[in-house]
Amino acid sequence: MKDTMIGVDLAKNVIQLHGALMTGRVLYRKKVSRRQFLRFMESQPAAVVVMEACGSAHYWARKLVKLGHEVKLIAPQYVRPFVKRQKNDAADAEAIVTAAQRPEMRFVEPKTLDQQAKGVLFRARERIVHQRTELVNALRAVLYEYGHVAPLGIGHIKRLETIIEDMDLDLPELVRDECRDLLAHIGEKTARIEQKTK
Repeated sequence: MKDTMIGVDLAKNVIQLHGALMTGRVLYRKKVSRRQFLRFMESQPAAVVVMEACGSAHYWARKLVKLGHEVKLIAPQYVRPFVKRQKNDAADAEAIVTAAQRPEMRFVEPKTLDQQAKGVLFRARERIVHQRTELVNALRAVLYEYGHVAPLGIGHIKRLETIIEDMDLDLPELVRDECRDLLAHIGEKTARIEQKTK
């Protein structure tokens, strides 16, 4: 069993470390650059390394496991109550260790490279869905200005197309052209969504 726990507060440029024995006795508080971080961790005996589950935590977890450390990730909301004094990187690193030493603490499983890649794909697809929704709502708003109401949702896109192409309706040609342009953008987004879904 490892007798040392290292709390790591990750940041873009400077990483704060809080080393402690499992009994709670503080061994060190240290600030290192990203470049120095791995070198420092290589020099440490195998320890339990605890970090908040944030953007780069899964990347660092994989790196640290290769160095022989046991890595645990904690959701940030479980660390917050353990910050004893003014919030700063050193206090956060200490709070991470304090939280991790609680027997009832729940941890997040570090993601594999493949799981993290799938997450990127999922978020990209969600972003395109939001963009398409914005375009559909813009199209509905333009038609509403001319008295044509259509229900919410991509499922009613055919109804919108019918309104745009109905020459009996009093829509200026400029408006029809802009609506067709919006429809083309919606079609492109739909194709990209389907591609990412596959």
